[in-house]
Amino acid sequence: MSTAAPLRSRSGRWILVATILGSGVAFLDGSVVNVALPAIGREVGGELSVLQWVLDAYLLTLSALLLLGGALGDRYGRRRVYVIGLVLFTVASLGCGLAPTGEALVVARLVQGVGGALLVPGSLALINSTIRQDDRGEAVGRWAGLTGVSSAIGPFLGGWLVDAVSWRWVFYINVPIAAAALLALRHVPETRNPQAAGRLDVFGAIAVTAGLAGAVFALIEIPAVGWTPLTTGAAVVGAAGLVAFPLIEMRHPSPLLPLSLFRSAQFTGANLTTLAVYAALSGALFLLSLQLQQSMGYSALAAGIATLPITIIMLLLSSRVGAVAQRTGPRVPMTVGPLTCAVGLALLTWAVPGSTYLTGVLPGVLVFGLGLSITVAPLTSAVLASVSEDNAGVASGVNNAVSRLAGLLAVAVLPVVSGLSRTGAGAPLGPGFGRALLISAALCAVGGVLSWLTIGRAERVDTYPLPGLNHACQDPCTCHQER
Repeated sequence: MSTAAPLRSRSGRWILVATILGSGVAFLDGSVVNVALPAIGREVGGELSVLQWVLDAYLLTLSALLLLGGALGDRYGRRRVYVIGLVLFTVASLGCGLAPTGEALVVARLVQGVGGALLVPGSLALINSTIRQDDRGEAVGRWAGLTGVSSAIGPFLGGWLVDAVSWRWVFYINVPIAAAALLALRHVPETRNPQAAGRLDVFGAIAVTAGLAGAVFALIEIPAVGWTPLTTGAAVVGAAGLVAFPLIEMRHPSPLLPLSLFRSAQFTGANLTTLAVYAALSGALFLLSLQLQQSMGYSALAAGIATLPITIIMLLLSSRVGAVAQRTGPRVPMTVGPLTCAVGLALLTWAVPGSTYLTGVLPGVLVFGLGLSITVAPLTSAVLASVSEDNAGVASGVNNAVSRLAGLLAVAVLPVVSGLSRTGAGAPLGPGFGRALLISAALCAVGGVLSWLTIGRAERVDTYPLPGLNHACQDPCTCHQER
């Protein structure tokens, strides 16, 4: 490993610029896509399933390959893998913007997710391995604040681009930012983990990817087209892959997902809470964007601005809540936070045609944003405190993957169970929207109960600065520490 650089040195500044620009592309892309979905649906056509795939294609490859991306960086060089991920993400973004059909857009989003899986684990890993230890806290804090800004402006920028130019520009905007990041990366030293050895868990990656792909394909397509040979085959492949994955992990010497981590009740509980809360978050925000534009007549820009308070509240309160949790332990905020989120989602059922923003949307948005602010930092801390320091990197990676998996499943399942799966492109959502929001509220409440039952009562833990909320990935963006 090369000598770590002081943050205020020339090398330290280049490292910070490169990691902020690179990860900022992913955060920005995440927060602009939701608001562009109705415009995408109007141009490419199809039922709600097309829009589900626009989100889930990206989340599928990202969540399935995220842990593999971190392992590749540790083994073959974090800078190298980061650059490969950034190039692939950028090329795929260009493909998304140029896509002539919904099918082509979905394929490009799949590739974009592969790039993201190589890119996302690398930003904080590069900071952790190349910045001097005494400066890492400040470096991560700057990274968190500036990448949070990119996430915060995403809904506004995305809505403006959709209304002023085209939905295609929410993908084109990634290209110049990524180009600047690539130029900055020329000044970043290469690092790797010299202890990363043994064979990669390739079969585990294949099993989880096939399992998630088959299951999600079946969940989205069966309500639309029924049990055809294709959907039946996908369901079988999905079930087989998901059953095979833990069996492979139990036998592999260097598994992507060390099952031994789940011996900790707190680690298991924190990840179950992540699954519940981020499933509710992803599903609700996906449908809220459609409800605002397709049912309530909002423009894309107005819809983006409508949900902006969530991100602003997160940016203002997350670090303060993290400081409180450091003194008191994560159990109480991880219980109160999801329950507050549940109240916010229940209030968002007032967002129906005929209601105003101040009475139908804003109360739910504010309460939900407050709940997330109470939840996210303690959740991250609880995950890291539940494992040894040597396992902190893989633990944060697992939690990051779980949050994306939650979004993947929510976007696929929530429209089905709430009766929205046959909604046409541009059609009002109707009463199914309210049912979906109440289901999401129930998921958040379950997350709060799980936290109360599984998280340590008074354990004091270290907290890490957090970036702003990513509206597509919906992850806690936990600090990927060096393994």
